[in-house]
Amino acid sequence: MKIIDPKTGKRLDDKGPKLDPSLKKTDPLKRTAEKGMEAEEESSPMDPPEAYGHQGERTLEPGQRHALIARYMEEHQAALAVLARFEEAMNAYKTSGYKLDDSINDALREFFAFFDDKLLDHNRREETELFPLLHERMLATGEHSGGSERSTAIDLMEDDHVKFIQLGALVFNLLGLAARLPDLGSRMFTFETAFDNSRELIELLRLHIHREDHVLFPIAQDLITAEEMDQNMRS
Repeated sequence: MKIIDPKTGKRLDDKGPKLDPSLKKTDPLKRTAEKGMEAEEESSPMDPPEAYGHQGERTLEPGQRHALIARYMEEHQAALAVLARFEEAMNAYKTSGYKLDDSINDALREFFAFFDDKLLDHNRREETELFPLLHERMLATGEHSGGSERSTAIDLMEDDHVKFIQLGALVFNLLGLAARLPDLGSRMFTFETAFDNSRELIELLRLHIHREDHVLFPIAQDLITAEEMDQNMRS
């Protein structure tokens, strides 16, 4: 698995990037509290009290989607299918006592290849084609946090992208390390740690995709013209 350093954009070897020691198992969209936002009685659509089913969510029908948004959403569906097979394989791996067979091995290979070749490219295109202009428009229309450091949903989405890299590298490296450990106790502990972090990665990816599809992309359709999206697709 080739990993991309989020700061330099360069590919790293299989050792992966140095992980952020502050990585926590918390809802990634709760970071507004860390930025000093005061609690408000009414929640923002990007910071709902529940992970799914917030009243601010919308569904863009196929005929409503600009080609740029439609492409992202189609890629999300492909990612969810690969993610489901990865989740099934990791569950089977744990159930078997971490004994690898061809089916599990194929699903793990598929996921990490998809992660490296497709998912990271998808995130990079979002960060260049859509996020900068949408962040600008959200600031202009008041869709941002209060205080001196104004943040928008784009900051939260980009934080997720970095966490994907961290968690993907962590799971990949732990699985490889565990298989080489001679001590059974250490090996099983490392496998369990890899499994727990794979669950966090799966949940984060699903929630991220849901919020982009049902909150962020509808906002983008409202705030960015078709002509502007056309121009960004060509760039």
